[in-house]
Amino acid sequence: MFSKILIANRGEIACRVIKTARKMGIATVAVYSDADRDGLHVKMADEAVHIGAAPASQSYLDIEKIVAACKQTEAVAVHPGYGFLSENPVFAERLRQEGIYFIGPPVKAIQAMGDKITSKKIAAEAGVSTVPGHMGLIANAAEAAKIAKKIGFPVMIKASAGGGGKGMRVAWNDSEVKEGFERAKSEAASSFGDDRIFIEKFIEEPRHIEIQILADAQGNCIHLGERECSIQRRNQKVIEEAPSPFLDPETRTKMGEQAVALAKAVNYVSAGTVEFIVDKDRNFYFLEMNTRLQVEHPVTELVTGIDLVEQMLRIADGQALAIAQEDVILNGWAVEARIYAEDPYRNFLPSTGRLKRYRPPAEEASAQLVVRNDTGVYEGAEISPYYDPMVAKLVTWAPERIAAIDGLAVALDQFDIDGIGNNIPFLSTVAQQQRFREGRLTTNYIAEEFPEGFSGNALDDETLSTLAALACRAAFQVETRGFADSRPLNGHVIAERSVLIGDRRWDFSIPKSDESFVLMTDDGLSFLIEDGWQPGASLTATEIDGRILYVQMDRITSGFRIRYRGADLVAKVVLPHVADLSRYMPVKSPPDMSKYLLCPMPGQIVRLDVAEGDIVEQGQPLAIVEAMKMENVLRAERRARVAKINAEKGAILAVDAVIMEFEAV
Repeated sequence: MFSKILIANRGEIACRVIKTARKMGIATVAVYSDADRDGLHVKMADEAVHIGAAPASQSYLDIEKIVAACKQTEAVAVHPGYGFLSENPVFAERLRQEGIYFIGPPVKAIQAMGDKITSKKIAAEAGVSTVPGHMGLIANAAEAAKIAKKIGFPVMIKASAGGGGKGMRVAWNDSEVKEGFERAKSEAASSFGDDRIFIEKFIEEPRHIEIQILADAQGNCIHLGERECSIQRRNQKVIEEAPSPFLDPETRTKMGEQAVALAKAVNYVSAGTVEFIVDKDRNFYFLEMNTRLQVEHPVTELVTGIDLVEQMLRIADGQALAIAQEDVILNGWAVEARIYAEDPYRNFLPSTGRLKRYRPPAEEASAQLVVRNDTGVYEGAEISPYYDPMVAKLVTWAPERIAAIDGLAVALDQFDIDGIGNNIPFLSTVAQQQRFREGRLTTNYIAEEFPEGFSGNALDDETLSTLAALACRAAFQVETRGFADSRPLNGHVIAERSVLIGDRRWDFSIPKSDESFVLMTDDGLSFLIEDGWQPGASLTATEIDGRILYVQMDRITSGFRIRYRGADLVAKVVLPHVADLSRYMPVKSPPDMSKYLLCPMPGQIVRLDVAEGDIVEQGQPLAIVEAMKMENVLRAERRARVAKINAEKGAILAVDAVIMEFEAV
């Protein structure tokens, strides 16, 4: 076995590889850019080597710097993780030339499967079902439009060297084809250094289901079942699970057999994933093969009990698989939620900054529930604009699917993050939706369930009443175990307070005893609170009427900010007469910002589409801002004249920086 390996990556996947290497007694080397000098993977590794400036092109994508780091530390093998150089055949070949093992597939397999056009041809020859489309190169947007018409709308525009949702667009008409072609081509060039584009038929009501395979150098190849990855946004997976709630045993077997056939056709070695699109009738079509470890690999590990990183290391060491196909048993259910540094209330725009609080739920493992958190950050760490916005992958396992989802919901409640925008409220909302719980999934799930974007979860009356009672109880504690106007009654203390959440009001009376708090409402509801929020704590574990709730509460003026199950609420706790008068308080209107185009996230302007004096129409593209490797098109909200442009192409802007100003026409 290897004595020392270098991980040519960063963040959570570098930390993940280090954990298994440490378990196997293998020394590890981390590499880091200027932005990651204090990264968790740097702290975890046995050694660390600085490889350059923050932009990936000057550090993590610089092959010669990675090779030099291997020589400097005498690392004998490299694990590439995912992204960056993980599917770069030039990198794998360069390592081979230096006598350094690449912990991944052979160069020819990477080349064959890394090119989406070539891979589809090989798949068809291997008897794998493929999607109708145009696999030739496309010269320009006009040609793309002609091809799309011939295939029939809708179509999928994809980068040949793409992955991770980059360089991918769905088009439903000519204009969307032309714009999508240009955007996909630009993203592909910046992300992969390869701007080749192809077009294929877009399958409606599709599910994204992939098969995990393992293959050794002795010709053994097996599959480890499937992962359902249909919950996606902008072609980026958000929630994954294993197994799929949709597949039957017959379809699972057929998909697994085709995945293995494709792997054998290219003499594949190592871990890999064959991705399929599956329609409502369980017809499946080959999408692509990822010649690397997938982000969502933990759900497969939890249902099979197989450490995929360990298998990759053993295979790269020349060992034969010790697992036969008949040894693979899918046990229970696992669900993974990707926690991103993005603001769901602002159309999921990237969020950067310092993690003022980062307190994930405690990991656990029992026969009834497993909670696992793969992460690459820590409290006080900086979320950089240079890389992928992933903060962590929260994974739960249970014997049954609903139990795994319920476990995930509770773990999300316990995940306490502050300092950056994050998508936990959105993930929590999805975990409670009946459609998700019933497994009625497609890749259009988010667009269909949140057509107007995400504005928070609407809690039911019972939950709101419970949170109001909790806020009232917390206010009682703040006032040093009693209210100023409380009065003795039969040996107890009675206090009265009103709680306002939005336009809802609850009036509570609070008999206090040393053992517990019982809150009573005017209409007869009672809440027995055995424990409560503690001053200075942001997360409370409270038992209310025998049920434990994990609620995030932060003190604000006259009350609390409460975050629970996807809802972000303000609870004002006041005297009843103050509540009576509150309806007379004027509501402050927000300032009119419609005459400005603001930068919605920290990012770089890569294109300006208008000039001063131009008249723009509603929906017209104005500028493109790139952040965390994704291009975001900013459009006009209404017809107006461009009065002033305050930024130029290439400028790096902060959130809410004014890009341009408008005047009425």
